[in-house]
Amino acid sequence: MNPEIAELLTRCTFPPADTAVDCAVSGGPDSLTLLVLACESGCRVTAWHVDHGLRPGSAAEADVVAQAAIRWGAAFESRSAPCEPGPNLEARARSARYRVLPTDVLTGHTADDQAETVLLNLIRGAGLDGLAGIDPSRRPLLALRRHETEALCDAIGLEPVQDPSNLDPAHRRNRIRHELLPQLCDIAERDVVPIIARSAGLVGGVRDLIDELAAAIDPTDAKAVAKAPEPLAQMALRRWIQRETADDHPPDAAAIERVLAVARNEARSTDVGRGWRVTRSSQRLGLSK
Repeated sequence: MNPEIAELLTRCTFPPADTAVDCAVSGGPDSLTLLVLACESGCRVTAWHVDHGLRPGSAAEADVVAQAAIRWGAAFESRSAPCEPGPNLEARARSARYRVLPTDVLTGHTADDQAETVLLNLIRGAGLDGLAGIDPSRRPLLALRRHETEALCDAIGLEPVQDPSNLDPAHRRNRIRHELLPQLCDIAERDVVPIIARSAGLVGGVRDLIDELAAAIDPTDAKAVAKAPEPLAQMALRRWIQRETADDHPPDAAAIERVLAVARNEARSTDVGRGWRVTRSSQRLGLSK
């Protein structure tokens, strides 16, 4: 085994050898590295490429992934998930991508992606879920750096697809990547990516503990919610509302504060967004469309 590959694998979290895994492979350096390392770890790999049709010739990028899959002994699947240019393109493309990918697909997110995500969520006003960043499950490369994936592709003769949208300042993530993070490193006089990624892991641990403790609270019992420590009550309500509404995101902090007011009998009902409402009757909280 290539010594560079062997060293990177020590910091990855792939399942045991001979496990069948699906890998999302766009053709960029991170996802190609995911493909290579998954194969070298001994897993039985299927590489999945999704074409959003956003660039002329984007369909040909599947050939890059197909050839890499052949070289490393992986199976290959290609899907189309067209997206139109416009607002929230990154989020819309991600949603379209995951609709056609296997539910347990592995992705090539790195520590750099983690730092960018935490900063993005921070300026959006996210709570614990957002500040915990990317869920490490199904992200076996999360301890690696982007420069390492680029270096590996160069060392083994893979030519990654270059996505010009990664340089477009219209996307907020790109401004964080190319402007904010370098400035933070300059101010700190050190590389802040590992620091932010480590902080995300610590926040994730706290979030998981609060989640576990909040699970003991019945979120429909107004008295129990009102008496519980506020962080636990907030988490119990957030999880309940997100579960019942089947929303991708939990309600925001302002909505949860309004629901707490209902639980404390300071209000009879409140809107929690997307047409849903929480009401109180006979000491019970109810959620209705």
